[in-house]
Amino acid sequence: MGKITALSLQKHNRKRVNVYIDSHFAFSLAYTAAAHLRVGQELSPDETNALKSQDAIEKAKDSAYRLISLRPQSIAEIQRSLRKKRYDIHIIEQVINHLIELDFLNDETFAQYWVEQRDTFNPRSHMALRQELQQKGVSRDIIDQAITASDETASARAAAEKKARQLTRYPEKEFKKKLGQFLQRRGYHYTLIKEIIDELWQETANMTN
Repeated sequence: MGKITALSLQKHNRKRVNVYIDSHFAFSLAYTAAAHLRVGQELSPDETNALKSQDAIEKAKDSAYRLISLRPQSIAEIQRSLRKKRYDIHIIEQVINHLIELDFLNDETFAQYWVEQRDTFNPRSHMALRQELQQKGVSRDIIDQAITASDETASARAAAEKKARQLTRYPEKEFKKKLGQFLQRRGYHYTLIKEIIDELWQETANMTN
């Protein structure tokens, strides 16, 4: 058993409390987790370990919440991030399960979000979308389901139209080359690229004549 001899707020993080046992710094806890502790209280090794473990879980949750606040995340992305921060496997599992229960993590929802965002702001081919989602650890079945909702021809056309407006000063050969390379980098296949660049060149030529 060890006796708590002091509890003090950290100077640079007022949301955490330093816990001193037998006049020596032992560990720190979130303020809310330390609220029930009192100077003079005795803690067994098991109680101390339980406090540390729960604190680690809360810190891991906070880390995950920060990522999710930036944009939706896949389950694998959160797992990788927490592993990089060296959290124990059992803590990562608890955090992941907690976030899934709250519906903050859902790979189906994430895959739909990713495809919709790409289609709207930065179109990619189905092949490129598949590769991106695979890199984020999304399963093949979920990827297939998300991609079926995406119109590849429409996304290629939208990307090409935006780019074509920057190429109107070029002659036909250069226009088609630059636009074709642009679409190739986004993973679109040759047949679709040729069809779109021919159409857009004709539209551009008609506008300039």
